[in-house]
Amino acid sequence: MTDLFEASGVHPPDAPLADRLRPRSLEEVVGQDHLLGEGGPIRRMIEAGRLGSMILWGPPGTGKTTIARLLAQAAGYQFQQISAVFSGVADLKKAFETARGRRAAGQSTLLFVDEIHRFNRAQQDGFLPFVEEGIVTLVGATTENPSFELNGALLSRSQVFVLKRLDDEALGQLLTRAEAQEEKDLPLTPEARHALLALADGDGRYLLTMSEVLFGLAGGEPLDVQALAGTLQKRAPAYDKVEKSTITSYLHCINRFADRTRMPPSTGWRGC
Repeated sequence: MTDLFEASGVHPPDAPLADRLRPRSLEEVVGQDHLLGEGGPIRRMIEAGRLGSMILWGPPGTGKTTIARLLAQAAGYQFQQISAVFSGVADLKKAFETARGRRAAGQSTLLFVDEIHRFNRAQQDGFLPFVEEGIVTLVGATTENPSFELNGALLSRSQVFVLKRLDDEALGQLLTRAEAQEEKDLPLTPEARHALLALADGDGRYLLTMSEVLFGLAGGEPLDVQALAGTLQKRAPAYDKVEKSTITSYLHCINRFADRTRMPPSTGWRGC
């Protein structure tokens, strides 16, 4: 059933908020106008009607997977996704053979490889003949510097595009969409709302995940910064070690700035 929802572009009502708000067109993607806006390099590819292989390098929650899906949609390519975390040589061979069959039928394939830096050098070399022959258009996503993590031969056949951490304006747009989706405002004071943006630290998915928690709170007075801190503290045990460390660090930041009218600017909580 999930596949049917995804194929139609509609998400089931119990899907996470971040999935329900996933952009349906490149115009809805926020924070990456330098790539997707008028005159941007990816926009020019689409307008030319031909995609080239590329590496999308950027922090988590900045839209790498979404952009890849929408690129395939805009160009009329078949979207195929694999993850370097869960896939091995057999999965790659299957993906390439499937793409070869599509090409024979006149259908192009966009092969999206999430966390491509996790493939070893030999596995990365395995992409080269299929990219060179045009059997796949490769779109790799990575949070690591491609110059250090990817083969030079693979980089020479791809363009590297840097995705920016989402700024306050882009994150604010996501919150506005979330409130429209949920048909209610977040229960936050203006100061707490800014604190939530700072906690997200440029990660749109994380912002929406935390917002979904806040939407689920019982009605009452809007949370101020300290009340938001208390809510996040109660939620902290549910996260893994890295997330708990992030939340703990941020709570120290909240306590430091609780008596001020604003959290640090869009540098995020790390700027405190």
